[in-house]
Amino acid sequence: MESAALSRIGLAGLAVMGQNLALNIAEKGFPISVYNRTTSKVDETLDRASDEGKLPVAGQYSPRDFVLSIQRPRSVIILVKAGAPVDQTISALSEYMEPGDCIIDGGNEWYQNTERRIVEAEKKGLLYLGMGVSGGEEGARNGPSLMPGGSFTAYNNVKDILEKVAAQVEDGPCVTYIGEGGSGNFVKMVHNGIEYGDMQLISEAYDVLKNVGGLSNDELADIFTEWNRGELESFLVEITSDIFRVKDDYGDGELVDKILDKTGMKGTGKWTVQQAAELSVAAPTIAASLDCRYLSGLKDERENAARVLEEAGLKEDIGSASRGVDKKRLIDDVRQALYASKICSYAQGMNLLRAKSLEKGWDLNLGEMARIWKGGCIIRAVFLDRIKKAYQRNSNLANLVVDPDFAKEMVQRQAAWRRVVGLAISAGISTPGMCASLAYFDTYRRARLPANLVQAQRDLFGAHTYERTDRPGAYHTEWTKLARKSQ
Repeated sequence: MESAALSRIGLAGLAVMGQNLALNIAEKGFPISVYNRTTSKVDETLDRASDEGKLPVAGQYSPRDFVLSIQRPRSVIILVKAGAPVDQTISALSEYMEPGDCIIDGGNEWYQNTERRIVEAEKKGLLYLGMGVSGGEEGARNGPSLMPGGSFTAYNNVKDILEKVAAQVEDGPCVTYIGEGGSGNFVKMVHNGIEYGDMQLISEAYDVLKNVGGLSNDELADIFTEWNRGELESFLVEITSDIFRVKDDYGDGELVDKILDKTGMKGTGKWTVQQAAELSVAAPTIAASLDCRYLSGLKDERENAARVLEEAGLKEDIGSASRGVDKKRLIDDVRQALYASKICSYAQGMNLLRAKSLEKGWDLNLGEMARIWKGGCIIRAVFLDRIKKAYQRNSNLANLVVDPDFAKEMVQRQAAWRRVVGLAISAGISTPGMCASLAYFDTYRRARLPANLVQAQRDLFGAHTYERTDRPGAYHTEWTKLARKSQ
């Protein structure tokens, strides 16, 4: 009788994401206890549970009552701000938890914090999962992509819940056991890095179409709607078409034109770029998107630079670049350039996951990562199914651009890609994401690079040695002495 009255799972942290995930769990038939330090949030959640179908949500107002209201072995999801608040919440709840109980952190946490907490939890006999949750507020309520890593036992304890709560696609729920340690948080971090790249590339496509093509917001809305019916079908392309249609409540025209051009960020993109550098993995598209967010923050400096350089004689060349442009061809070229650039961005993210997996022994299944991103999450896109299949064909695939299917598409699109980048450069429109993707493609595809000269320079000034193409071994040359002798 007592067990029947207990909740199947608990959730602490009732900001919008926490509330929505709790209601999603309850709606799927799992009674859930909820707790928040600010008691009004508990009441708010209970009101929503009643309004949205008398869902089985039990509100608790103290850590002790919250923990004791959950069936053993207890599973508690925490959705609070990353860092110290997570440690504080764990401390408050674990006081009443027993060996075999599990804590699941659903925030965007730095993976090493999760690995530290796993060790700390083990000392108390507790299990721990670091679970990436993607999809924003809507995903949390209706079906997110979930990336749980850590204790496999803990995952099995809540597998039935997570599989019902996650977004559903034709080949299963968008959740899988990621791996040990902080792998779930790491995979979510890289997901966000890819998301940075994706958003930057879409904004560049918009910039070129608007400023070189001279397209109106209504035309842009129609173009993105059309693109969302083809190979570019994705959440981000879909919402972009919606953004262009929203009118400004405070004046004429569309709201998008009134938004200040300064981009915010939470840190996961920065972590992705830092990890790429640590692991010697090239991620130029993601890095370019991060740099653009930094530069966007320098609004006053950029406005001053525009004035100073105009006074110095710099003239905007957008008008001349747009004259005589075939709009229909430009739209199609930009579509192809966006697609090819996006593939490079995803390739960089996948290579980062593979490198970290090898370093940590996580044994990540890259095809399965692509599969669980097909629904619920921000980077969900129709071509993720093809990325999944590419890794199923070859689990050791070195790079997406050398998968036979993607290789063919990259080759078919490169002429359009180059035209768009060239046109943007001529017009003085920055396309750092597309340029970075194209440079990545061009560097990766070349059998021989000018790195031979860099190695010669390193050997000259630092005696770092070099290898030869025609014989084995490391060599050092007295370059300056020999050069002077030859003169």
